[in-house]
Amino acid sequence: MPATPASLLETLVPPAVPADIRLVVTDMDGTLLDDAKRMPDGLWPVLAELRRRGVLFSPASGRQYATLARQFAEVAEGMVFIAENGTYVVRDGVELGSDPLERSVAAGVARTVRRLAADGVDVGAVVCGKRSAYVERADEAFLAEVRKYYVEHRVVEDVTAVEDEVIKVALFDFGPVERATAPALEAFAATHQVVVSGEHWVDVMNGTAGKGAALRGLQRELGITPAQTMVFGDYLNDLEMLDAADWSFAMSNAHPEVVRRARHLAPSNNDNGVLRTISRVVGIPL
Repeated sequence: MPATPASLLETLVPPAVPADIRLVVTDMDGTLLDDAKRMPDGLWPVLAELRRRGVLFSPASGRQYATLARQFAEVAEGMVFIAENGTYVVRDGVELGSDPLERSVAAGVARTVRRLAADGVDVGAVVCGKRSAYVERADEAFLAEVRKYYVEHRVVEDVTAVEDEVIKVALFDFGPVERATAPALEAFAATHQVVVSGEHWVDVMNGTAGKGAALRGLQRELGITPAQTMVFGDYLNDLEMLDAADWSFAMSNAHPEVVRRARHLAPSNNDNGVLRTISRVVGIPL
């Protein structure tokens, strides 16, 4: 594990020759987006310049593919989307890879959520399929949270009976997810990934799944090395992805474990940290 990273803006000066970066991968919430969920100013010109230079830009998020494709609709052609925390990778509408979750496991997680809710935990499950996300809770407060990340979603009577290929189950807890909901999933952690992806979200995925696995697969496919890869993240579901890049950056306001794991710090997501760092390292003026 690398030593505690130094602040990028304090220690990293623009290199005489810009770094040979061929792939830029960034988390969305808490990383590229500010706390109000807004895209950073100046993003589209930077993406256009990266494309001109032959650098692939790839969003890597717990968000649904349909949500990411809508957010980047202006520049989506040729872009690789690492969606659903790495369980679904898509380029130009064509699946490059996926790691589906066994239906029995998805059903077990859904039943666990029902028991938690019966015990008074304010939690709901989002069963994530390739075509849509599926929820049983229909109250507006819960659906408002779901809409932020899953533009394609349906309210169904029984999420264990949906006719779709399930790739993960995401749980939203209105309280701190690490207090009651994440511990209740301990039985699944022995064989599957149980990843806290935010203060209120935790995902259950296959043991082989994750942003890191998806990124390493993409690097192999494209012939891009870790030394040519720049990665940005802020939360625990980004850890393995950071390990796959020599140019790994934790946002300055990231989870403490992410800060320890990354090689460098970037300015915070509220301070346009991703674009400012790309500008410094790759040599693209803002």
